[in-house]
Amino acid sequence: MTILITGGAGFIGSHMVWECLDRGQDVVVIDNMSTGFDWTIPRSANLCIGDIGDQAFVERILQEFRVETIIHFAGSANITESFASPLKYYENNAEKTRSLLEAATQCGVEKFIFSSTAAVYAAPQDGLPVAETATLEPASPYGHSKLAAEHMIQDVSANSGLDYVILRYFNVAGADPSGRTGLSTPGVGHVLKMICETALGKRSHFQIFGNDYDTPDGTPVRDFIHVSDLVGVHFKAMEYLNKGGRSLICNAGYNEGISVLQLTEAVRELTGKDFRIEFSPRRSGDVATMVADITTLKNTFVWAPRYNSVKTIAEHALEWERKLDSVGRPVK
Repeated sequence: MTILITGGAGFIGSHMVWECLDRGQDVVVIDNMSTGFDWTIPRSANLCIGDIGDQAFVERILQEFRVETIIHFAGSANITESFASPLKYYENNAEKTRSLLEAATQCGVEKFIFSSTAAVYAAPQDGLPVAETATLEPASPYGHSKLAAEHMIQDVSANSGLDYVILRYFNVAGADPSGRTGLSTPGVGHVLKMICETALGKRSHFQIFGNDYDTPDGTPVRDFIHVSDLVGVHFKAMEYLNKGGRSLICNAGYNEGISVLQLTEAVRELTGKDFRIEFSPRRSGDVATMVADITTLKNTFVWAPRYNSVKTIAEHALEWERKLDSVGRPVK
């Protein structure tokens, strides 16, 4: 079986490539390299540089490699940017998913795993933790574009042989424990990467938006899942579909809250550096706490997290940031 990983040169996608190769799977990657890095892809994977919006190109890849499963990561994922460039997000996350789905159905692909987000949910009003049945009311163009893609996947599945698992991520962090890949794009608005960059002197300070929330330390609480645990969930989802499992939507997290200040203090402890923190007013749309209900995940897949501690998540992210800092780019 050949697995197509879209966006496989990016942060989560590159971890998925390694996960599949470690498990003896044949992998082909499609990435337009707009934010990805070719050096994250091991030589044993087939890297095809191109855009998932190019349907003829995608169909050629699906047929040439006899792809049976698509794991779809490609897209744009910066909530703040989505307000400034909403059409970019509808194009990259919705329209190009539509094109990918059409290519998949034309070529007889039967299994589809989609990288979605907790940004499709409304601010928690149905209680915590947040279950898959919670109100769907995105607060950003990013969330709207991902929800539109979810709807398309479900509609296509209802009228074809395509089975799917939609995974709604909460907050992804960490890096490959073996140091093979990680979050490599500089300057991205990823909270743990910014903390690590500050600890290593790449930023003058780390900014926390809001320290007056109704949380133990006043800072926002989020469900941070280690990226290697997350791709493990994807692999379990693929095994589930291979065994004839029915299409489903599933949260991906730990059902454990970590505050932004806790994450910051973990990096301070690991580095021994008391770097500067600045507190700013809350951002519009931010909520105090967002934690996943993972009942569906636990009841559907035989999966257990391996890296669900704040220290481990921070340590792996910091090790990767140091590697980038010392050698410019890692060697395959």
